[in-house]
Amino acid sequence: MSTAPPPAAPVIIIPARLASARLPGKPLADIAGEPMIVHVWRRAVEADIGPVVVAAAEPEIARAVEAAGGQAVLTRPDHPSGSDRIFEAVSLIDPERRYDAVVNVQGDLPTVEPAIIRTAFAALADPAVDIATLAVPIVREEEKTNPNVVKAVIELPEAATRGRGVYFTRTTAPWGEGPLYHHIGLYAYRRSALERFVALPPSALELREKLEQLRALAFGMRIDVAVVDALPLGVDTPADLERARDLLARRANPRE
Repeated sequence: MSTAPPPAAPVIIIPARLASARLPGKPLADIAGEPMIVHVWRRAVEADIGPVVVAAAEPEIARAVEAAGGQAVLTRPDHPSGSDRIFEAVSLIDPERRYDAVVNVQGDLPTVEPAIIRTAFAALADPAVDIATLAVPIVREEEKTNPNVVKAVIELPEAATRGRGVYFTRTTAPWGEGPLYHHIGLYAYRRSALERFVALPPSALELREKLEQLRALAFGMRIDVAVVDALPLGVDTPADLERARDLLARRANPRE
């Protein structure tokens, strides 16, 4: 268990790659005249907790971000996960270890609210927490049994908005009366925890559930989960992309 002081110097890193089974090239997909990755970068900048860097797997992504005034770093294209990509990125941009926390914002969340990015980072104020993430109550009945909706099983005291993550699963859990929580794949790591995490071998349950956060739990790392009110739209399909275009168009023109 960590006894480190609260992180004081965070950096937000957004991993992005062009390869996608359901929506190839999605970081560069046009939304309201700008690539999707630029929208994600803008939301992360608006969180106002530290510098924002896009960890790009391809030069085209880096060029798009830099053309919009952002910072990008080119990383290996063959990383197995976003966690590995952000670890390479922070190692490249900060070999002096000035940043003591890394917030991982997925590159396919163009409508993410800056406030929930701040909420994830705020959970690291507890010195016992290694990794922080987010969840939202499930309200649609069909999502409770959908294996594509990852459930966070949280030890959550009554009236609390943050609790310890005890498991993550694609099945319906926990059993019994009470809310179920949809996990949001946005993480805040102590830098030392990220460094440890990427050096660990995959765990048996991680391989079975295909959820890498189970590796952290298997090796005794503490993950806290903050409960937020809204689920950010993740863009995985052409239909998701159209929804994101509509949402951002309405934000830009609220009277229409």
